[in-house]
Amino acid sequence: MDEYSCFVDWDKMDVSAQSQDTKELTCTDFHDLKQLARQGYWAKNHSLRAKVYHKLISNIPCRTVTPDANVYRDIVVKIIGKRNSSSLPLPEFVDNSLIPTYCLNAEGVGAVRKIILCIANQFPDISFCPALPSVIALLLHYSKDEAECFEQVCRILACNDPSKRLIDQTFLAFESSCMTFGDLVNKYCQAAHKLMVAVSEDVLEVYSDWQRWLFGELPMAYIARVFDVFLVEGYKVLYRVALALLKFFHKVRAGQPMESDSIQQDIRAFVRDIAKSVSPERLLEKAFAIRLFSRKEIQLLQMANEKALQQKGITVKQKRQNVHLAVHAENFRSEIVSVKEMRDIWSWIPERFALCQPLLLFTTLEHGCSLSRFYSHSEGHEPTLLLIKTTAKEVCGAYLSTDWSERRRGGNKLSFFGTGECFVFRLQPEVERYEWVIIKHPELASTSSETENHAQPASSTLSSSSIPSDRLSPFLAARHFNLPSKTASMFMAGSSECIIVGGGDGQALYLDADLNHGRTSHCNTFNNQPLCSESFQISILEVWGFRD
Repeated sequence: MDEYSCFVDWDKMDVSAQSQDTKELTCTDFHDLKQLARQGYWAKNHSLRAKVYHKLISNIPCRTVTPDANVYRDIVVKIIGKRNSSSLPLPEFVDNSLIPTYCLNAEGVGAVRKIILCIANQFPDISFCPALPSVIALLLHYSKDEAECFEQVCRILACNDPSKRLIDQTFLAFESSCMTFGDLVNKYCQAAHKLMVAVSEDVLEVYSDWQRWLFGELPMAYIARVFDVFLVEGYKVLYRVALALLKFFHKVRAGQPMESDSIQQDIRAFVRDIAKSVSPERLLEKAFAIRLFSRKEIQLLQMANEKALQQKGITVKQKRQNVHLAVHAENFRSEIVSVKEMRDIWSWIPERFALCQPLLLFTTLEHGCSLSRFYSHSEGHEPTLLLIKTTAKEVCGAYLSTDWSERRRGGNKLSFFGTGECFVFRLQPEVERYEWVIIKHPELASTSSETENHAQPASSTLSSSSIPSDRLSPFLAARHFNLPSKTASMFMAGSSECIIVGGGDGQALYLDADLNHGRTSHCNTFNNQPLCSESFQISILEVWGFRD
């Protein structure tokens, strides 16, 4: 149909969705391009999309020496020769990834393998890049020849703008992106996450599939629309679309029996057949309706996850440590929760700490009901997990992101600290996790509470330059973003007289100095159940840390 059609099998393409109107793209303003990409301005004109791709990729800042079309013409004969490319083994860095054919003809399918092999020759530093076959296959639909496609892919791989993340090329980057996606699911898709925990032995393994959903399972019409926006807005778009896919999967499949023995296989099948339930436009609409963290915050989270993996020595592909391995049944002993309950809690915590094993720091059964001993055993550990069992058999607790030693910043005054990763939860009589109120309900950030009237923040702003690099807690933490601690750090407080933990969905927990009595505060603004009884007696209290 046009000069960009030599690799396209038009019998597979939805020609009815293609417009023959001659359009041009003249704007260069980022915000205009962003809107046009999201609206699908060039989606229905094959030739225009090819030209837009060429323009956008040509503008990617690259290394000084980046292989181009001429390099491909020089090396393809040496690397492939007269052999059939289908008989040649692919490089290990594609990790046996799916090589989607989309709407390629036989020549195009063979060209994908040839281009992969030539890229392996020119990019010896790539160690893990499972998305590469899909990207090559997609771009071949909009390339004049193999050499042009090779050059465009090389520019994407050689991008040297530190603020512009495109395709993961190492196992460390890929694995940390899976952890980051798990963190985002935990924050933005709690219903879907709850389902994953219930039906999967290893929820982290499910989330490690997130790039495959996009670059492998999504049909051509969908991944092309995603790629339109990705080339303009970058990596964050991929997280958005993957979250939207998970939301739709939960909505469509909730309450239905699994179609296979594996939730991974069910999600893959759902994404492959997504046209049965969701249009490309509806998918993108859902993706951009998610009020996701900023690019900077996601970048900080990615850095924190990379650092956690490096500290664990996980920088090359190996078997993923799952929740069941992190909480060893034979080594775990708690008087409050079972192994299964602890694994449920482990599925809620940030991914970088799910790599660790639980370590008992304090228990009233051994250390007594002393607040000073509580502090002495808990200080120096970050994060920590607080578990409480009441005399009425209720079980609740809190994930606390910040070292209890931070309480001293306020001197003798009761001052609040903590970050948006903190949350409270209930295990008995029913399981419920309560998200931090300031994040989930930002309109309440300016609402004064009774507790706030009696407590002053430790400091108004904190500089990120003073933060130790091994203590990253990126979710709206005051110490990263110079946010007023009055609205950014209102989760934990401690003094010689009491402990206060709370804020999640209007829930707050108060513990007296003798660690025998406690009470809860429940805001009626939210339609949920109280954390536990309004006034209660503590039967057992435990504090857990995280051991490498």
